[in-house]
Amino acid sequence: MSKRKTLKANVINRARENYKNTSWTSEVGYVRSVADGIIKVSGIRRAAAGELLRVWVQSGDFVIALALNLEKDEVGAVVLGRDYEVRQGDLVTTTDSLMSITVGPDVAGRVIDPLGRFLDGGPTGNNLDRNPLERNAPGILDRRSVHEPLHTGVKVVDSLTPIGRGQRELIIGDRQVGKTTLAVDTILRQGQDHLEGRPGVYCVYVSIGQKRSTLVQIVQSLRRRGALGYTTVVAATASEPASLLYLAPYAGAAVAEYYRDRGDHSLIVYDDLSKQAVAYREMSLLLRRPPGREAHPGDVFYLHSRLLERSAKLADHLGGGSLTALPIVETQAGDVSAYIPTNVISITDGQIFLETELFYRGVRPAMNPGLSVSRVGSAAQTALMKKISGSLKLELAQFREVAAFSQFGSDLDDATRRLLARGARLTELLKQRSATPYDPAEVACSIYLATRGHFDDCGPEDLTQLEGTTLDTLDSGSLVGLRELVAAGGASLEDLEVLSLLGRSTLVI
Repeated sequence: MSKRKTLKANVINRARENYKNTSWTSEVGYVRSVADGIIKVSGIRRAAAGELLRVWVQSGDFVIALALNLEKDEVGAVVLGRDYEVRQGDLVTTTDSLMSITVGPDVAGRVIDPLGRFLDGGPTGNNLDRNPLERNAPGILDRRSVHEPLHTGVKVVDSLTPIGRGQRELIIGDRQVGKTTLAVDTILRQGQDHLEGRPGVYCVYVSIGQKRSTLVQIVQSLRRRGALGYTTVVAATASEPASLLYLAPYAGAAVAEYYRDRGDHSLIVYDDLSKQAVAYREMSLLLRRPPGREAHPGDVFYLHSRLLERSAKLADHLGGGSLTALPIVETQAGDVSAYIPTNVISITDGQIFLETELFYRGVRPAMNPGLSVSRVGSAAQTALMKKISGSLKLELAQFREVAAFSQFGSDLDDATRRLLARGARLTELLKQRSATPYDPAEVACSIYLATRGHFDDCGPEDLTQLEGTTLDTLDSGSLVGLRELVAAGGASLEDLEVLSLLGRSTLVI
């Protein structure tokens, strides 16, 4: 072989090697059928489960589809968005990539959809990154036990069912009993830490299948109270296809994990997972997957378990960040034994059960203390709150037991009458208006005074006024340090004894 031919062969071989190392080739197929947002694709044999596909429509643009069913001769995919543009025979190409979403500091305070598109009309932002929607949960050695309290600002929750950073606490109940209100109040409470310069909790609110008018009210409420600055809203409203409702919780988890992985603390609200399960059932039935109990597919438990297991308190060698989850599940006529509620109850670390009967009796939040539980227990409470709330739980339990029997007869001894009177005042004390979060010091002082009997001489109808007047003195000169001491978790019962005389003499009614 001549020298010229040898040189030419070397150049060709080198070019061939560079092409193999740097090029990316995609498979090309075509849409065999399309119906109800589901496409069947032929000609693609190397697609992965969860891979994104590009469907090239007649306008010259492409529509994204998500591969879910990998069958022998075809791939079943769900169209994300404009399914009305897809026609039979359109070309489909693989992308060799999975779903991801925009994350970063510029996402805080914005409203985005599960695909990462900004819906509030603002600028896109430059300080952005991308996180995958589907991600493995942290391993056992990458976690540590929940030990830091996440203050919700709701007296009945912080005292009876405390929530810790990294915990998963289910909010469950019928429709229109205050589930969303409780979650939004928790988001509002986190703003106090941001305003006072303490390390705050970044929040993500995931709206799944809600009306747009309802979502607008929530966003306006967060903006009006200054909470939108540290909150990201992931919106998949009722008018969106089932595919976006299915992806919305995973998109919100990816945004919250950005804060967790950099060592900060984050809180995510899934409102609600019942609608996600219904959307997944719709997609699965259209994909011809076999139905199981209540027509849900067999892997609906895995749908929620792989989502909620991503919430964790990370170990110190990973930065010590946390991701706390407040999933919401709607029940029908208070039936907590239905399929989806029992699934999520078994995954989470406790539940807050909101009862319809209590709601209509004017007890707001309508939390049932007997059915609500936090499996983390007092590990998520300060030592002070642990001592105070212990007697509160006991007195409320005794009140519920005695109240059930007292309605059958009026001949009660003095001890029973005192027990009923104390229980009625404690129930009244735990009522709380929405959007009025309490400081940890206020919660501790209020419950301390009530359980020590300082409110016993006050009528239940005047208790709210007496409590407000009493707590206002926390900002006075002699007690200004008590608030800081309680908030820091270093207060003791002896420190609260200064309020004993205060509870008796602040307001005479």
